[in-house]
Order: sequence, then C-alpha cells, then structure tokens
Amino acid sequence: MSWTTLVSALELASALGQSNLAIVDCRFVLAGADPEAGEIAWRESHLPGAGYAHLDRDLSDHRKPPTAGRHPVPDDGDFCALLERLGITPQSQVVAYDAGDGAMAAARFWWLMKRIGHEAVAVLDGGFARWTALGLPVESKAPEIVPGHYQARYRDREAASVDEIGRAVADGAFLLIDARAAERYRGEVEPLDKAAGHIPGAVNRHYALNLRDGGFKPAIELREEFNALLGDRAPQEVVLYCGSGVTACHNLLAMEHAGLRGARIFPPSWSGWIADSAHPVAK
Repeated sequence: MSWTTLVSALELASALGQSNLAIVDCRFVLAGADPEAGEIAWRESHLPGAGYAHLDRDLSDHRKPPTAGRHPVPDDGDFCALLERLGITPQSQVVAYDAGDGAMAAARFWWLMKRIGHEAVAVLDGGFARWTALGLPVESKAPEIVPGHYQARYRDREAASVDEIGRAVADGAFLLIDARAAERYRGEVEPLDKAAGHIPGAVNRHYALNLRDGGFKPAIELREEFNALLGDRAPQEVVLYCGSGVTACHNLLAMEHAGLRGARIFPPSWSGWIADSAHPVAK
C-alpha cells in the first residue's frame, strides 16, 4: 500500500492489522462550543488502533504571537514528539481521518506530515461517517500504541512567508487562493477575526467546493475546477490561505489529489495577516 492523498474506507479496511499502518483520529469541531468534543467522540468509538491528535493542543501552538495566526503551526520538534506518541516512524503508512464533515483537521495533519517530508500519508475519504455507514469495525478501548521514533525538520518549500505574501500583493508573483466562505472573502461578514475582507489580489475557492456527498469529488473533476481558477499559472505559483491555516490544507489536499502538485500554504493566513495593521485589506 502506498497512499499519499486520499484512501477509501474499503481500501483502508483491507489493510487493517498491517504492521506499518498508523491511523490518527483528528475529529474536532472547528467552530464549535466544545473544543474537546472530538476527543470525547474518539474515546467513545474510533477506528481500530487509532490514536488521537487534537487540533488545538497537538496540531497548533497557541504560545506563539498573533502574527502566527489563530492556529499557529507547532514547532517541528513538538510535532515529531506527537508522531512518536502516536507510534509513527518514517516507515509508517499514515492515515488521518475526521468526522466526515470536511476533513479539515485531518488535512492539517496531512500537510504537517508532508512538511516534514513524510510522503506516505493520506486522509480517509468520507471520514468516520462513511466508515461507520459501511458497517466497518470500530472499537472503544484505548489503543495500545508502541511509541515510534521520528526526527525531522520542516521543509521550507511547503510554506510561504509573510514577506513573500507581501511581494505577491505588490507584483502578483503568486496566485493567492482564499479557502473561506465567499461572504467572508468579500468582507460582508467576519465571525472570527477582527477585520473582514481578504488579502489583496486573492481569488476565492471555498474548501466545501471540493466535496460531494460527504467525500471528495473525483480527481478529474477537481483538476478541471482548479485549472479554471489557475488559468496559465502552474501549481508551484499558487499559495493557499484561509482564516487560520487549517482549511487551506483542504484545498491543497484537493489539488494534490487532482495531480496539481507544488502549491504552498501561508500558515498564518488571514488572522495572521491582519495582526499587523500595516498590511492592506481588500473587500
């Protein structure tokens, strides 16, 4: 098995029990009132052997300044410590999953693994909802995970810096794609951040457009839709952002599943951009 973007529930079910398979439950209600709801759900029922990664505690580092965004990326050493706790090694085939409501936190986990150079990582298409709808096995007992060993550093090419975004605003060097809902992109509403609007020059593709019937659209369809947005731009000329650096990873996952590889994430995203009042805002 070698999965690098998406894996179906039936494909994953056929691989259960293989020694190099590591499954990670990333369920989290991004806009919910209870940040622990996902972990509570994991304790009640999860895929066999699945460990848990919490978006706020494990996949973010909230000790960082506001310019790092609402979900600052954890340091690479801290992320590798999480991987070790989850029993992951450089030889692991990793599969992350969410509830089935968009694969947002799972896509964030997927991107962080890509950023440290781990290619054998995929997201369960349709998440926990599709898995259980098919009657596939779940368990409620805490998994017995043998700690792994992982040492790696983030690759610079996976992320764009704020200085690069500033240059893109000035000269259009990169195509910026905003993953938020259209009304937030247009600046009509802003339920989470202190300012409404978008980074000047950015175009909009709400991450939900990647989905149909609880799973990702076929690769060929996603490729056509993204190519219409990219025009004559290569994927390597694309930088993705959202509100806090989470749902942007969803667009990246969709692009890579479509065979459009090489786009980057701006991790601070909108919340980090507007933390500096000198940065321009468009509506």
